[in-house]
Amino acid sequence: MRATVIHAPHDIRVEEVPDPSIQVSTDAVVRVLRACICGSDLWAYRGESARQPGQRIGHEFLGIVEEAGSEVRGLRKGDLVVAPFVWSDGTCDFCSEGLTTSCPQGGFWGSVGSDGGQGEAVRVPFADGTLVKLPAEAASDDRLLTALLALSDVMGTGHHAAIGAGVRRGSTVAVVGDGAVGLCGVLAAKRLGAERIIALGRHQVRTDIAKLFGATDVVAERGEAAVAAVRELTRGQGAHAVIEAVGTEQSMRTAVDITRDGGAIGYVGVPHGSGTGLDLGVMFDRNIALRGGVAPVRTYIPELLADVLDGTIDPSPVFDRTVGIEGVPDGYRAMDERTALKVLVKP
Repeated sequence: MRATVIHAPHDIRVEEVPDPSIQVSTDAVVRVLRACICGSDLWAYRGESARQPGQRIGHEFLGIVEEAGSEVRGLRKGDLVVAPFVWSDGTCDFCSEGLTTSCPQGGFWGSVGSDGGQGEAVRVPFADGTLVKLPAEAASDDRLLTALLALSDVMGTGHHAAIGAGVRRGSTVAVVGDGAVGLCGVLAAKRLGAERIIALGRHQVRTDIAKLFGATDVVAERGEAAVAAVRELTRGQGAHAVIEAVGTEQSMRTAVDITRDGGAIGYVGVPHGSGTGLDLGVMFDRNIALRGGVAPVRTYIPELLADVLDGTIDPSPVFDRTVGIEGVPDGYRAMDERTALKVLVKP
């Protein structure tokens, strides 16, 4: 089959690789209908996170079950399914508590020895614990399929940030980051009843999506100017809840500085850079809470799925470019150059 591999920074290729197969009885093989490129994939693309030459890449996909192992009970050949970006057994203590990303038997797609999502098919370990079945009729609805793909990562990650930030009905929320996760954070905050949502971003195409998703205000400034603008919009107090969806030292400093005393930051931006941007003394004095981390999206998929299916939320606008499998390297270049927000892959 054809699949995406990374050989070196800025060297993404689509190559022939062995077809996936059932290796243990709890596996399934999924034929990919939709995949995509994530902003976090760019850290490997840019050489800021290590990868072995020839390693698979990509962690967001949905598709059709082609084969299921003998111990798979909840799925069968022909089922339409979506995969969260981490597989998990569904039975350990962490999975039972909803923290599927800490499953001792879990792992990330594209890790050494595993299939990546940006290919024609994927071997899925612990299929019953990992995959979520979707309505069969969605397979013929292109827009709905695209919206459902967002459940594999960005919509669940935005929701995780909103939960970590303590978004509740009537609250004021600020979102740092205008990438797909930040935009889904806006959508998640709106879904949870936020009264005011301030989106920080300077790219109009992206802030237009933020407004579509429920942002009431847009702040285009950065750094101290952004802090001043948010403070002005909130009578000098800052936001009750702040979503940090970038992961740099500067973005975290901004997040702390725009949080209202007694408020909370939900952070889901993959940390990168030389510092944290955190001053614990400031956070202590102002009673600012910090919650977040890698999102256990498998736990969130069922509740978010219901809202996607009934039209309450539609995250599909975050995908603004579509490529076939052979176009994946061009998709990486487009996202790296910020000429695309999030690239959809149709193998």
